[in-house]
Amino acid sequence: MPAACYHCGLPVPTGLDLSVRIQGRERAMCCIGCQSVASAIIEGGLEDYYARRDAMPDSQREAVPVDLQESGLFDHPALQKNFVQPVGEHEREAALILEGVNCAACVWLNERHIALLPGVTAITINYTTRRARVRWDERKIQLSEILNAIAVIGYRAHPYDAAQADAAAKRERKAALWRLFVAGFGMMQVMMYAVPVYLANGDMTPDIEQLMRWASLILTLPVVLYSAAPFFRNAWRDITLGRVGMDVPVALGVGTAFIASMVATLSAGTGPSDPVYYDSVTMFVFLLLGGRYLELMARQRAARGIEAINRAQPTLAFRLTAFPLPDGERIAAIELSPGDIVLIKPGETVPADGQVIDGISSVDESVLTGESRPVQKYAGETVIGGSINGGSPLFMQVNSAGAMTRLAAIQRLIAQAASERPPMVELADRIAARFVIGLLLVALASAAVWWSIEPARALWIFVAILVVSCPCALSLATPAAITVATGALAARGVLVTRASAIESLAYATHFVFDKTGTLTEGRPRMLECWTSGESPRSVLALAAAMEQMSEHPYARALIEASETSWCPEVLQVKNLRALAGLGLTAEHGRDSLRLGSLKFCQELHGQVIPPRLAEWQAAGDMVVGFADAHGWRAGFRFGDTIRPEAAAMVARLKASGVKISIFSGDDASVVQRVADALGIEDARGNMSPEDKHAALKALQAAGAVVAMTGDGVNDAPVLAQAQVSIAMGNGADLARSQAGIVLLGSDLHALADAVVLVRQTLRIVRQNLGWAFAYNAIFIPMAMFGWVTPWLAGVGMSVSSLAVVLNSLRLQAEKTAEKGPTTIQQQRHVRSAP
Repeated sequence: MPAACYHCGLPVPTGLDLSVRIQGRERAMCCIGCQSVASAIIEGGLEDYYARRDAMPDSQREAVPVDLQESGLFDHPALQKNFVQPVGEHEREAALILEGVNCAACVWLNERHIALLPGVTAITINYTTRRARVRWDERKIQLSEILNAIAVIGYRAHPYDAAQADAAAKRERKAALWRLFVAGFGMMQVMMYAVPVYLANGDMTPDIEQLMRWASLILTLPVVLYSAAPFFRNAWRDITLGRVGMDVPVALGVGTAFIASMVATLSAGTGPSDPVYYDSVTMFVFLLLGGRYLELMARQRAARGIEAINRAQPTLAFRLTAFPLPDGERIAAIELSPGDIVLIKPGETVPADGQVIDGISSVDESVLTGESRPVQKYAGETVIGGSINGGSPLFMQVNSAGAMTRLAAIQRLIAQAASERPPMVELADRIAARFVIGLLLVALASAAVWWSIEPARALWIFVAILVVSCPCALSLATPAAITVATGALAARGVLVTRASAIESLAYATHFVFDKTGTLTEGRPRMLECWTSGESPRSVLALAAAMEQMSEHPYARALIEASETSWCPEVLQVKNLRALAGLGLTAEHGRDSLRLGSLKFCQELHGQVIPPRLAEWQAAGDMVVGFADAHGWRAGFRFGDTIRPEAAAMVARLKASGVKISIFSGDDASVVQRVADALGIEDARGNMSPEDKHAALKALQAAGAVVAMTGDGVNDAPVLAQAQVSIAMGNGADLARSQAGIVLLGSDLHALADAVVLVRQTLRIVRQNLGWAFAYNAIFIPMAMFGWVTPWLAGVGMSVSSLAVVLNSLRLQAEKTAEKGPTTIQQQRHVRSAP
């Protein structure tokens, strides 16, 4: 027998002498490709890969870099538009699919190998989805070099494509269905031969009975060799690694019963006839594959809500060349640039983020926000890429395209979430592994006892114990519920971006909210301007010049006020600095300027606050001061609107038993006024990011599990500190990057709905685990006493696994509470608040 290649496991051709020194010994290689890949792994200091792997990689005869990688086309900016996005001045991030990944060691090898490349700053790979996120400094390394480095160690990488993901899912379903069909056909045919033998009850002549056995053996072979092949492959992988998984007891049960039946068939005529189990083997394989196929369909169905977001980006767009004339051209959506005018016909998908410049229509944003009702869009309204135009043609000016759209940001968050495993899932896997070891010991002990009592029954009792207690339900209990919950949350406009967020949100005892942009609309308007004698226009122009780079809602409101006042000049300031939670400092000519809280401005010159500004502040309005070293120059009064659903959301959360606080950098009187309108007792204003961080840590030190909700850049530190962080989807990118959960829409009811759903998720996880343990506690003793046949064990195990999945699918139909303020008086009260 020829030697096997140490790298890929294929036979080494006769006369070929290729080797690599691995783990202190010369290891034979089957080709130059395997030799070069193994050498690259060893030279990279990654020899541990060979000790960790539990499956052989693809043959290196085919694993070579593709032409696109060699030619460097992946470095072309136009090609990178669709899957590469900037994350800093020189840092880039790409979403990739890895081919050739067969085990967890492949993930370890690729992550270690890529991380060692100069210029690569981050790499995460999800084993289940084969999705990878790579971040690099383009000054030090190019994407093509990273892809070639992956190819050097025997793998292939290409940009993530939703169509390819769909194709992979279809291939998986097709393969599973073919295995199920072969097992089902074989089972039916074998039963045709087994039933007459059972009905004869020993009266059948030996030659006819032997003919029935041979026919059953021939029909069972395809079932064992093809349909059950994945069980044997996975079991062999686990055994060679010195561990046990779910497929080990299945493979042992099927293999033992089939081999014993085959030996009984071959030895017939030489002595007493031993029983055969072909019917039990085929029925068990069919039932197990049927259960797993239904599980596969349920998993893919649960993931469709999230995958729908990945498929939302259209391929083409119609760009107008001379608006308002209808002339134009159809181009790839990724080629759009800010400023382009596009025509979106009824039924078409919006190709980028932009602003309607002509037309009135209703737009379906449900894929992105979870809001099922179409939203009316008029001239001046913003539209989101990935939404669907439903009524009339719209003319839109592109603001963001390609990787800079909101849809692309959501897709990156989905990829981030897919690269992590929840702690609950890892714990369930560890429990299942220990359970299998105990199961094997129980099965062996029971077989030994029955061998001494009644040897004829020992084998099928051994098989029944292995089959009936296969821990599929135990291993599915947690991930099935988490997967379904993630999809159900996405359908409600709640995107989970951290693996632990579902569990943390379910256990949250204290919710902390920022005010502006979270509990309020986040679109304040400047209501009034006071000056110490200067022209309001000139003061507004100078203040707007300081706020040009800010994304704060009050900064946007001040700039809008400046634009609508027809300021005649565009001023420039220098040495601009932002002090978190306080305001801005800058210089204009010889003047040192401050724009921000009244206290912050007062510290510059020491003068008392003007009576008008003090009156505004005492009334609970948001007031922004403007001053220089000589004194007060102006003050601006702003008003914001509380979200109409905020009061009902707060009431629902309080009814669920959690405590609620507001932490805001706005004036304390403004914050208290909002808190009174919403019925929140703990409201704190004038807080810097450091103050928020310290206050949140104090809550945690007192034993609270804190869920923090915010939308601004200043909220990022406190979002990172909270056990679970929730960001508004229309907030700052930095806030979203720190959040474990993102509310894609602006409806706060989605947050209350999410709390209901995640708590139901944990209840279902506990139900699933309880069912799995109770099932095994009942059926294992029954199998040990010989009351369960192998085929009945297969039924029980399949039903057990399917019950777990179906119980988890109930989360997709979880109903939420009635939305909206509870009374007309409450609704009026909320809308009239600042």
